[in-house]
Amino acid sequence: MDYQHTFQRYELKYLLNSRQKAAVLSAMKPYMTGDSYPDSTVCSLYFDTPDFLLIRRSLEKTAYKEKLRLRSYGPAHSDSTVFVELKKKYKSVVYKRRIPMTLSQAERCLCPGRPFKDSSQIIREIDYFRNFYKNLAPAVFLSCERKSFTGISAPDLRITFDENILWRREQLSLCSGIYGSPILSPDTALMEIKTAGAMPLWLTETLSEFGIFRTSFSKYGKAWEAILQGYLCPEGGLRYVS
Repeated sequence: MDYQHTFQRYELKYLLNSRQKAAVLSAMKPYMTGDSYPDSTVCSLYFDTPDFLLIRRSLEKTAYKEKLRLRSYGPAHSDSTVFVELKKKYKSVVYKRRIPMTLSQAERCLCPGRPFKDSSQIIREIDYFRNFYKNLAPAVFLSCERKSFTGISAPDLRITFDENILWRREQLSLCSGIYGSPILSPDTALMEIKTAGAMPLWLTETLSEFGIFRTSFSKYGKAWEAILQGYLCPEGGLRYVS
């Protein structure tokens, strides 16, 4: 597992159909390889206020956004290593702080809102965030099947493909299994290009050739849209994004 604690990079998102995904995977072969964990199930528990202040502000397209989540790779148990992540975005640059601990340690602090015993800089930032946004609690569980690649000669370049993205509002625990409502249609994948600098020429040419354009996409944001739609129109449901 990657225990790196800080990230500062651009994260660019694209929605691909099956043809576009195949084209990108083919173009990647000479330049990219599977990372240390090329296939994973990413489970995330997003925290928010009772009135969903964090995701509402994020969807207002402000220059500065922030979120707090608890993440595991696959369903977790009480002694599993999970990551507490504080993610901030200013314009197009993402700043992420994360720290590993067991699930039981994270739940003892995050869910009741108690302070962490650790006093590292990352923990201080997380505690400041929790003190600023009062009454934070688990709001949405999200999971996806992820394929991850890293650059062979440019290790700062990372490309991921997320499929089978599911969300739910009940059983908000990383221990409760993987199920929920889908966000994407079965033939659509979310590609994220994560880089500290400019994209290589081969990648920009592939995106241009196959009509792949950058999009604004938030998994948690799509879940919130479905929640809001449920409030306004209970008989309706989330329409697939394609």
